[in-house]
Amino acid sequence: MSLVHLLLFAGLVIAASSSSPGSRLILREIADQKDKAVELNTTNFDSVLKDTPAKYAVVEFFAHWCPACRNYKPHYEKVARLFNGPDAIHPGIVLMTRVDCAMKTNTNLCDKFSVSHYPMLFWGPPIKFVSGSWEPKKDKSEILVIDDGRTAERLLNWINKQIGSSYGLDDQKFENEHALSNITNYNQISQAVYDVEEATAEAFDIILAHKAIKSSETGASFLRFIQLLAAHHLSRRCRRGAAEILVNYDDLCPSGNCSYEKSGGNDTLGNFPICGKDVPRGYYMFCRGSKNDTRGFSCGLWVLMHSLSVRIEDGESHFAFTAICDFVNNFFMCDECRLHFNDMCLSVKTPFKKARDFVLWVWSTHNKVNERLMKDEASLGTGDPKFPKIIWPPKELCPLCYLSSNQKSIEWDHDHVYKFLKNYYGPKLVSLYKEKSVSGSKEETVAATEDLTGATNALVVPIGAALAIAIASCAFGALACYWRTQQKNRKPRRR
Repeated sequence: MSLVHLLLFAGLVIAASSSSPGSRLILREIADQKDKAVELNTTNFDSVLKDTPAKYAVVEFFAHWCPACRNYKPHYEKVARLFNGPDAIHPGIVLMTRVDCAMKTNTNLCDKFSVSHYPMLFWGPPIKFVSGSWEPKKDKSEILVIDDGRTAERLLNWINKQIGSSYGLDDQKFENEHALSNITNYNQISQAVYDVEEATAEAFDIILAHKAIKSSETGASFLRFIQLLAAHHLSRRCRRGAAEILVNYDDLCPSGNCSYEKSGGNDTLGNFPICGKDVPRGYYMFCRGSKNDTRGFSCGLWVLMHSLSVRIEDGESHFAFTAICDFVNNFFMCDECRLHFNDMCLSVKTPFKKARDFVLWVWSTHNKVNERLMKDEASLGTGDPKFPKIIWPPKELCPLCYLSSNQKSIEWDHDHVYKFLKNYYGPKLVSLYKEKSVSGSKEETVAATEDLTGATNALVVPIGAALAIAIASCAFGALACYWRTQQKNRKPRRR
C-alpha cells in the first residue's frame, strides 16, 4: 500500500471529523421537523439555501411573540406543503423557509435584510440569499419583497405570477407535468446529482428502518459498500458522511450489534446521515416519473451505480463489483429484483481486472433488467407511460454506439459505449450540474457547487484486500483502526 494512499486516507478521516456535533444536531432537527416550512437561523441559513435543488426560495422573517405571525403560519404552511418535503406536491421548485427574528442569535441576520415588520416575506433564487442582504432603496436586486401574501391564496397567486405557473392549494400528490421525454438528453442528466444523493440517503434509511445489519456477514457487506462510497461517490457530502460512518462504526455497531434509533447523541447509526440533512428530501428530478409510483429510488440507485463505475481505477474494479453485488443481495428489499440481480452477479466467473470491464458490466446488466421489465410492464400495464423502459443509450444520444440493430438484436461498438458512459456519468454529469444549478456569475456557480462535487478521484480510499472488511475486531482493517485512534485523540470523548 503506497504512502500516497495512506496520506489520502488520513485526510479523509480528518475531514470526516471536522463538523461539530452541534451543527449536526441542528441539521437533524431541520429534517425531522413536522412543519413543511424549513426553520432557518444564523448558523444554517447560508448552507441550506446554497444546497437546495429548488429554483426559487421564499424566506419569511417573523417573531414568535407576534400574534399576526402565529395567525399567518397556517396560511404559509398551506403553500409550503405544495413545495417542501418528501410528500411535496410540486417538489424542487420553491423552498419555503422562515427565520425567527425574536431569537437574539438571528438579530444580525434580520438586520441584513432590513426587516421592518412581521411577518416580512422575500423571494429570489436561493443562491442570492447566501451571504446576501436587502435594502429598501436598492434599485436592482434579484431579492424581492412579497407585497401581497397576506393569505395562502394571495401568496400562491403571487408565486404563480413570478414563475408563470397555475398551482392551486387543492393540488393533490404530484403527477409529473414536467416529464419531457424518454430520450434523456445531456441537459437533463445535470439534475441527476441530486437524485444520486437522494437515492443514497434513501438506501441508508431503508437499512435503518429494517435494522438490516443482522450478522457479521451483512455488516461486512455494508462496510464494503460504505467504503466504496467514501472513495468514489460523486457528492462530497456523501463521501464525507460515509467516512464518518467508517470512522465510528466500531462504536455504533459493537460486535456487529448496531443501534439504529435517532437520539440526542452520536452513539447510534441513525445519527450519522450519510449525505447530510441540510434540506428536506423528496426532490427526485432527473429520475422523477410521470406517475407517483414510478422511477424515483430505483432510477437513482442505477445512476449511483453507473457514476461509481466510471470513477474507479483498474485495481479497484473487482472490489467495486463485489461490493455492489453484496450490497444489493443483502439490502435491496424487492425480493424478485434482488434475486435477478444476484443471478447476474453469479454469472461472472472471472474477476474483473479492468475498470472498463466493470463499467460495461453495469451497463449491460441495466439493459438486461430493462429488457425483462419491458415485457412485464407491457403485459401488465404497470409502466410509466411517459418513460417506458428502453435499451440504452438510444441512437439519438450515441449513434456511434451502434454497429447494427434490428428488432431482435443490437450489435454494439463497446469502445464507443465505454467512452459515452465515462463522459455521461463522469465529467458531463458534474460539469452540466455546475452550469445549471444556479443562475449567476461563474464565481457564484463555483461557490455554490464546490461542496457538492469534486474531481473524479479527489479522494481515494485504498479499497483493496489490504483493507479487508472481515478483519475481526476492527471493521475495516488495521490501517483504518490506526487512523480512527488518531481521530479519537483529536475529538472530545462522547458521553
